[in-house]
Amino acid sequence: MLEVSNLKCVRGERQLFDGVGFRLESGKLLYLRGANGSGKTSLLRILCGLSPAEAGQILWDGVPINKLGEVYRRDLFYLGHHNALQEALTVNENLAFYAALAGTIPSEADTASALARLGLRACQSRLVRHLSQGQKRRVALSRLMLNRARLWVLDEPFVALDQAAIQLLADLVAAHLDKGGLAVLTSHQQVDIGNVPPQVLELNA
Repeated sequence: MLEVSNLKCVRGERQLFDGVGFRLESGKLLYLRGANGSGKTSLLRILCGLSPAEAGQILWDGVPINKLGEVYRRDLFYLGHHNALQEALTVNENLAFYAALAGTIPSEADTASALARLGLRACQSRLVRHLSQGQKRRVALSRLMLNRARLWVLDEPFVALDQAAIQLLADLVAAHLDKGGLAVLTSHQQVDIGNVPPQVLELNA
């Protein structure tokens, strides 16, 4: 369970939000919405422990995330605006590198299956720098299929994807929720995910 209470975020001399709170249980999805500049990405980074909050608390299974350290990071998968891929490595090397960081060792079959589902089977041995932006995004998303994190935090995950890839990603998130996972995401596109209505949190700039 993810519990957030009274979060406040200040960047420079500007307050982005204050008093933000929600409770997200297993199997549930939170859609984070708001205009550009309202603090959506800042909130996601705070949830991941990547940026400090001015005030407030975040609990994971009842424990403050700053006390959990690596335990929380192993339960978390974060995908930001940037794909966070190593341009000088191949697709396979990137997936192996990030799997090792997450403490997992996917089999060659699992890796090949994940890439095939995203239409990247022929790109396994190609350097990431030689891929299109859409292909790079799909490589980043393939990591979702190879990790065991319970909490997915996704910042505009549908950007640069065609309709088939959007539906595939929606299905992946739905399957994650069906297995008891949790997801928090932002999106300028309205995409239906699973059969359970999402919670919605609106930030106002």
